[in-house]
Amino acid sequence: MKTILSLLLIFVCGISYSQTKISGSVVDDNSQPIPGANIIIVGTSTGTVTDFDGKFSLTSNQNPPFGVQASSVGFETITIQVISNNQQLNFVLKEGTSLDEIVISASRTPESIRESPVTIERFDAKDIQLATTPDFYSSLENLKGVDVNKGSLTFNAVNTRGFATFANTRFVQLVDGMDNALPGLNFALGDILGLNELDISSVEILPGASSALYGANAFNGILFMTSKDPFKHQGISTYVKTGLTVQDEAGDNQFYDFGIRAAHAFSDKFAAKGSFSYLRGTDWYASDDNQYSLGAVGTVDAISPFRSGPAHNGLNIYGDEVSLAALGLNLKQVAQQLEGSLLPIGASALVPAVNVARTGYKESDLTDYKAESIKAYFTLNYRPFGNNTEVIWSSKIGKGSTIYQGSNRYAIRDFGLQQHKLEFRGDNFFLRGYTTLENAGNSYDMAFTGINMNKVGAQQWFGAYAAAYAQGAGAILSGGGNPNDPATQTQIHAGARTFADTNFTPQPGTPEFIALFNKVTNDPDITTGSKLVDESKMNIAEGNYNFKDLLNNVLDLQIGGQYRQYSLNSGGSVFTDYDGSIDYHEQGAYIQGIKKLMDERLKVTASVRYDKNEFFDASYSPRLSLVYAAGENKQHNFRASVQTGFRNPDTQALFIGFDVGRYILVGAAPANLDRRLPNTTLTGRDAYFNSYTFNSFLSFAASGGATPLAPVKGTGITPLIEQEKVTAFDVGYRGKIGFVTVDLNAYYNAYDNFGAQKLVVTPKSGSVSDMTGVSAIATGNYQIFGIYTNSSADVSSYGGVIGLSTKIAKDFDFGINWTYAKLDFDQTTDPDFSPGFNTPEHKVKVSLGNPELFKNFGFNVNARWSDEYFWQATIANAMIPARTVVDAQINYSVPSMKSTFKIGGTNLGGKEYQSAVGSPFIGSQYYVSWTINN
Repeated sequence: MKTILSLLLIFVCGISYSQTKISGSVVDDNSQPIPGANIIIVGTSTGTVTDFDGKFSLTSNQNPPFGVQASSVGFETITIQVISNNQQLNFVLKEGTSLDEIVISASRTPESIRESPVTIERFDAKDIQLATTPDFYSSLENLKGVDVNKGSLTFNAVNTRGFATFANTRFVQLVDGMDNALPGLNFALGDILGLNELDISSVEILPGASSALYGANAFNGILFMTSKDPFKHQGISTYVKTGLTVQDEAGDNQFYDFGIRAAHAFSDKFAAKGSFSYLRGTDWYASDDNQYSLGAVGTVDAISPFRSGPAHNGLNIYGDEVSLAALGLNLKQVAQQLEGSLLPIGASALVPAVNVARTGYKESDLTDYKAESIKAYFTLNYRPFGNNTEVIWSSKIGKGSTIYQGSNRYAIRDFGLQQHKLEFRGDNFFLRGYTTLENAGNSYDMAFTGINMNKVGAQQWFGAYAAAYAQGAGAILSGGGNPNDPATQTQIHAGARTFADTNFTPQPGTPEFIALFNKVTNDPDITTGSKLVDESKMNIAEGNYNFKDLLNNVLDLQIGGQYRQYSLNSGGSVFTDYDGSIDYHEQGAYIQGIKKLMDERLKVTASVRYDKNEFFDASYSPRLSLVYAAGENKQHNFRASVQTGFRNPDTQALFIGFDVGRYILVGAAPANLDRRLPNTTLTGRDAYFNSYTFNSFLSFAASGGATPLAPVKGTGITPLIEQEKVTAFDVGYRGKIGFVTVDLNAYYNAYDNFGAQKLVVTPKSGSVSDMTGVSAIATGNYQIFGIYTNSSADVSSYGGVIGLSTKIAKDFDFGINWTYAKLDFDQTTDPDFSPGFNTPEHKVKVSLGNPELFKNFGFNVNARWSDEYFWQATIANAMIPARTVVDAQINYSVPSMKSTFKIGGTNLGGKEYQSAVGSPFIGSQYYVSWTINN
């Protein structure tokens, strides 16, 4: 025992003797401390961060000499050599510019923003601290050229360069290299599987086509979120936020948000981290009572005010689709059926032959508007051969409740997503494989909830309505009045509706209502229920190798590839997978070379990508870009690029079979054509090859059959969807002119085979090749389908961004930018095509802030203006008015508590606005937050 204790003492003393202690401070060139600066011993994972006074201390088991590096976002990196124990290191970091920030996504290799071959936006931990919104994801809207469509409190959709929807399948979102898209629907559900703000290292956004490096669907742009490395960013951080959401419809509601991150490097080889966040609040209410028709796609749909007639169908009212017309009846016929029982013989003469719809439920009756987000992320990092290689296992779990708007409005309840990844990476390569698992939880379609609740007891309700109408009309007539007077008829209808609702409609909050609601929302059969079932998954393997070291840095040459497999599993509730899961795959490979010429002033980047989906021919996506650095200090950077992007049809476009009430969506995959579609005996083959165009159907109906119907296959359009392509031209300039940093870019996109969702009308009997199909349409024996196809029209878009930033009065950060976006499309060339550009032509954004207005106190203000724009979507079309939104925050740091306190608010003007027709009006948010040790 004594021997063992002696050996331990010698070992401990040896360790103590070999330890080197260092301490010091980090300040800027104005001698102001820089809190949170990273201090790393060069060549190791040993490091720390500075406190609120910019001071640090560190112990190393290395003997001098060795290097210590200090870095912070927005400053140049400096290394100082340690030559003795207990040495004081005093770093003075010079402030850089946004042009010096390093990005990776543009070329899959580190480069400064000024050298990027395409326009790029960056958002980092410093920007999060200065953000004026309660969550960092919404703050991305303040970046130039970036749109955020607000669908709910917890579901916001990021987009660039137009063609926006909440189901944005044209924009890719990656977190630590993992695609965040839902496997079943091919779009990211906001930030539900994103990052805790404490764990964000950087966010990069590439506007425009990026297919050359990132493959299919990186069509409008791509968003990269990168988390903090547990070797470099250690310790425990936490935040807590609370505040109010304020909306005219919903009133004032409290929300709260909590997050924590912990990371530790156990040695130079092994580190781990975990983060968790939880948000809970009340969502924005949607309450559009207007009626929108299935009018021509190129114009604003016909709109009528709330309850303008007995068969009104309000947008955010559900169940009023249940009508007599759907049963092939009118009110007089119902009254005739009741004569001799509830009504005296002849009473039906007082009842008009009109359509009547049941009274629908408000959206607020069918959801509790719970907004909830739970995110957890864990990684294990192992460096088997030092800093040059690393093995990472990560698991990311997201769960939440929100509102999603597609063809209908959907209550997303207890929705779950998981991602699990194994990655092996080094300085010049990565190899990763991961899986994404989706579970729809208790989600349901609110439109079909109302419809199927109102189907119950419908016969009794319509009978009560007809009887009450006849009795009311009779009372008017016996009193000497005229029951046929329009104003009098309106009163009689109102009385009949009240009587029928009181006796035959379960009222919200009652046991009868709750029982019926639970029955419908737990039933996945769309004819009787509304539950959404989706347990789809996606498996991805990809790798990349950079040969630059093998080529002695003469050429930066990268080769990479990806394999992606989908497994759709909705039990027939979303896709036509009622007889088992639907599996398919796609793969791609790319090569890119980067060469600097002319004294490294000219940077040439060339790449090409090959992609193959099992249903389509192979696609090739080339890109060529030039960046030239002019000026004595290479401070003026001009760039130009041309590339071809492509987009494979998404899972919905291939295999959906979903009844949205107004029509049935049907996918165009060859294997989908002969599958049974919901609520009909027709198949996808009927929809695509035996249908009339919707526009000709409207004309045929309006003319009483005088205008001929036009078969889809006779319009010259190939009905089955093909790959969509874009040729994108981009030019730009980045540089500093005097004291102003300038970033300009302009683009032109020309599309080929633009993906389109069109309505068609299919006869349930007969053929469009002869008059039997026309007869079926004329007698109402038809079904409307929403098919996925391509437009034959020439579609293009163009625009530009001007961004200026500077410091005024020395310490105030000021920025202003203007974005222009324009669609070039002639509706007459394809009357049935709805391009859905959904983007303001003009946007202006202004920011003003000072992180150190006085000691430990800072502020930031963001203002955004956008002009009106036309929103086109499968739910409805309408103009969205111009808006101005102002957000602001003030913050105060308490170094002794390692804390920052923030008070802020969004939409401070209080004027509510919509991002899209059918979505809620966005009110104001007021919040306070407390962040510790970040």
